[in-house]
Amino acid sequence: MGEICPFPVGSSPQIGFTRAELKRIVDVYGRMVSAGLWKDYAVEFGNDYAAFWAFRRTAERPETRIEKRPALRGRQGQWALIGEGGRVLRRGDELGPLLAPVERRLLKVVSA
Repeated sequence: MGEICPFPVGSSPQIGFTRAELKRIVDVYGRMVSAGLWKDYAVEFGNDYAAFWAFRRTAERPETRIEKRPALRGRQGQWALIGEGGRVLRRGDELGPLLAPVERRLLKVVSA
């Protein structure tokens, strides 16, 4: 028979997104999907970070990764926008300005 392992007590809490943060990220994701730019997503939670991955196609590398690392809050900012090649595009303490380059892709010039 299998061995019963006790639930780990006192381990460090897992990092995650708050409801407001996830709502903001999923809102941008939904607009990118409706524009035809993104097709799939993944969410990853680790002991020291939480990440939202956005894919152009399901079988590809992620086009954009939004990471939250609270340990970097005092130094570089807890949020990072990472591009397809793994390059950090933007860092900051607030999610709104971090998502600005992504939202800028949704703007279209309309002639009057």
